[in-house]
Amino acid sequence: MKFSSSCFALLIVLAVPAAAQSLQDRAADVQTAFARAQHLKHGINASGWFAQSRDYSAAHTDGYTDAQDIALIAKLGFDHVRLSIDPMPLTMSIYGFPGPNNDFLVRLDRAVDTMLADGLAVIIDIHPSDDYKQRMRTDDQAVGRFTMLWSKLAAHYADRDPKMVFFEILNEPEINDEYRWVGIQTRVAEAIRQAAPHHTIIAAGAVWSDIWNLLAIEPLADGNVIYNFHFYEPHEFTHQGATWSTAWFSYEHGIPYPPTESSMPELLKQVPDAADRYYMENYWLNGWNAHRIQLMIDEAAAWGRDNHVPLTCNEFGVFRDHSDPVSRANWIHDVRTALEADGIGWAMWDYRGNFGVVTKQDGQPAQVDDAVVKALGLQGR
Repeated sequence: MKFSSSCFALLIVLAVPAAAQSLQDRAADVQTAFARAQHLKHGINASGWFAQSRDYSAAHTDGYTDAQDIALIAKLGFDHVRLSIDPMPLTMSIYGFPGPNNDFLVRLDRAVDTMLADGLAVIIDIHPSDDYKQRMRTDDQAVGRFTMLWSKLAAHYADRDPKMVFFEILNEPEINDEYRWVGIQTRVAEAIRQAAPHHTIIAAGAVWSDIWNLLAIEPLADGNVIYNFHFYEPHEFTHQGATWSTAWFSYEHGIPYPPTESSMPELLKQVPDAADRYYMENYWLNGWNAHRIQLMIDEAAAWGRDNHVPLTCNEFGVFRDHSDPVSRANWIHDVRTALEADGIGWAMWDYRGNFGVVTKQDGQPAQVDDAVVKALGLQGR
């Protein structure tokens, strides 16, 4: 079949308005994402509740974080909760498989609706175990199952207020191939959008969702997206005493922030291996302070401006078991103020875990860490 020049001209004329309309639609979606990001200014993570647990029974989820905790979160001045959800019990429940957690979704709904009733926005955060994520590095069927789960979950929550319920694709993907992760994220975002046309999606870079992972990706074609990163720098300070991270961090105790030259010689003795001591010494030599943290977060902010997309930092915090409380509060203050200086919303890690803003024994009222509340710039009780 041959086309005349007039036919080609007609095709071009028809295509240009469609392309312009598409750009206008995306611009409107971007503005929606910016407006909704205003609901995510100062949040808290709810961990160990519907994720990071070996026990997802009703006895656990009904008591670990309850209606009184949710009311306290709102009273302290937080405006949203990032709700971590393990996809394994969720899958069993959403597909109606028999078992002890077949009512997992019912209990999850109760938690979400209680938070919404208290005026808190909710991030639905799929937060799997490491092996769940790592299977998606090479297994396309695992990616397909994950996409289908999101399709069903987004449809399930599509009737909740899209201004207040957000869909975060995957916590810290642990997928080292950035191109593969972009493909997975794009596929899942499309599935969410088909199931929930009006809700805002939260996307992130590959691996650990660090700033440099964010800088390595291009924004999705979907405009109604907020981009997320996590901030725990420097890990030598934030993860001191941790046994699940870099092995030698478990030797560290009482590391000050900002670091002081006078304390360095004695604290270096905590680390037995010479190579590890060298890395720890660099915590002092690298000059960690509020200015350095601001410059790092400025890089994320610049990426957001260059790509005209809203940002959130929905994890930052300090392992409290072996850290000096004053230093911990100093670091939280400096990160929070750096984020706010760049207009970036945040959610601290976490509510009652070992990075928590409260301490709580099951069945007992939560005890608030007032120094952390102050460091977060909240009015508190």
